[in-house]
Amino acid sequence: MGPSLLGATVLLCLVGSLQAFAIEKKGDVFKKTACPAFLTFENVAYLADMTFELPCKCKPKEVSSVVWYFQKNLRGRETTVLTDFNGTAVLDSSHVRAGSDLLKRFSIRMFSLIVFRAQGRDSGHYLCGSKEGHFFYGYEVDVQPTERIAVAFLDSGQHVQDDYMAEEFSLFTTFWDWSSCDRCGVRGEQQRIGLCYVQSAQLSPRYRTSLPNVTSCGSRAVPARFPRLLRLRSPEVAVRSCLAPCLPREEPEEGVQSISNIVYKFGEKPDVPRVPIQYHSQPSRTDLVIACPGARPEHTVGWDKDSLRLYRSQYLVGVGKGMRVFIDHGNQLHILRVRRRDRGTYFCWRDGWMVAGFRLSVTFPAQRRRGPADPESIFVMRAVGIGFGVITGVFFLAHLGRCCWWALRKPAGL
Repeated sequence: MGPSLLGATVLLCLVGSLQAFAIEKKGDVFKKTACPAFLTFENVAYLADMTFELPCKCKPKEVSSVVWYFQKNLRGRETTVLTDFNGTAVLDSSHVRAGSDLLKRFSIRMFSLIVFRAQGRDSGHYLCGSKEGHFFYGYEVDVQPTERIAVAFLDSGQHVQDDYMAEEFSLFTTFWDWSSCDRCGVRGEQQRIGLCYVQSAQLSPRYRTSLPNVTSCGSRAVPARFPRLLRLRSPEVAVRSCLAPCLPREEPEEGVQSISNIVYKFGEKPDVPRVPIQYHSQPSRTDLVIACPGARPEHTVGWDKDSLRLYRSQYLVGVGKGMRVFIDHGNQLHILRVRRRDRGTYFCWRDGWMVAGFRLSVTFPAQRRRGPADPESIFVMRAVGIGFGVITGVFFLAHLGRCCWWALRKPAGL
């Protein structure tokens, strides 16, 4: 990597780590930041299924509320208004589902737009303005997909992607800081997310980042004659092992373990984690997705089945072909075609603490004996009878035709 690319990567890492996850408290920044005379767009990039915040960095003093607008393409005529026209739209993020429409996944707090579980179709231009259509500040959001994400397990000797050099541009990865360890007291894992960026002198000046001539690979600043950069280089995740001690923590509230205390009141309590446990029955041969309570995509989440650790190095989606049990990049546990051996208790770790358990039981459809009066039995007998009648009729017609043929042929032979 050349000196310029190295400096760009380091600076973008620092910027990305500051804006990656936290929703920071803000003072009166509007008195300090003047709105630009010519509207440009600040380029920001995120990974699919993440939650991001776009602060309205400037507005006139007399404006008490803002309106957020979304445009996929600047030259397009379709504009989506993301506001309640009071600048106070609030949404419970725990009810947000992946794949839902953008209008169901946004919230406005303190003039900032928050988009939950971003999808690739959310990439585009976001403008902070007024009801009258005056624009104050603009962003260009690049949501990079996870379908072709590259995963490097550093403990196995794997390495992150090398830089891609072309005549007019170069591609590199900007990594965020390492996440916290997903477990404590036992061997855990931590990951580092990297997004694709491009450096070129041919970029559009209307889109800007912290460094000149650098933008994300899915940005509209990239000239149209360039190839699809995200096909040349995908975002990536680096995974490594970690070991973190368990710090003192407050005891669970009274009543959290009430069911467990009642069940084992007259006997010795088993050695099970002191976390709330949810019970769930799943029909066999169906698919199941388990989400960690209170976990967002930017959290570090780990999964265990009873005493078995489900490490990403073995269970991350895409590690093997035809995986039936895997963890996706949104930290959800998938079990395809549930079987009897999938029964057990699945424990969820969040940012180094075990927070919940799921007791899974597998149900099978009850088998019953059918009688002659059942509709299914009547249908089968009728179908068999019709088929037997058709075959018998064909048999007799064939023999009748053969006899007629011999009868007509006999006089001719005489």
